[in-house]
Amino acid sequence: MDRFVVVPASYLYLLREGAGGTGGTEVLLQLRRGTGYMDEHWAAAAAGHVERGETAYDAVRREAYEELSITEPELTFEATMQRTRHDLAIDERVDFFFSARSWRGEPRIVEPEKCAELRWCPLDDLPDPVVPHERLALANLGTEVKYLTFGFDQEHT
Repeated sequence: MDRFVVVPASYLYLLREGAGGTGGTEVLLQLRRGTGYMDEHWAAAAAGHVERGETAYDAVRREAYEELSITEPELTFEATMQRTRHDLAIDERVDFFFSARSWRGEPRIVEPEKCAELRWCPLDDLPDPVVPHERLALANLGTEVKYLTFGFDQEHT
């Protein structure tokens, strides 16, 4: 049996208490555009591949700066997700999800060729469509569940 290669990625969900007295937690999402993957879907405001020699924590901090121009996010590890599409090696993934409620700087679109919009969204009322595996991760933010799967016959949450 051939072993597959796992592609790692890190995701950052910036969280805040609802603005304007609405209550509830809000998450900052980006509308993907021009990326070639899940364009016109809502996704983590910052995410990307973990590069060689980088930890998942280092990668998410780098992506936060590269995509949002923020630094020093106070990271909370949320979960790891193993996902598959049962096809090519590139389709075997491991994703590391983090949240932060404080950081330095004001989040802004740094890569307008990949991001059409940033929006604070109520965590309990997300826009449509959200990248499917991220919807699962978002549903488990703040829970005790730290291992998720996506794309397998039986999902584990």
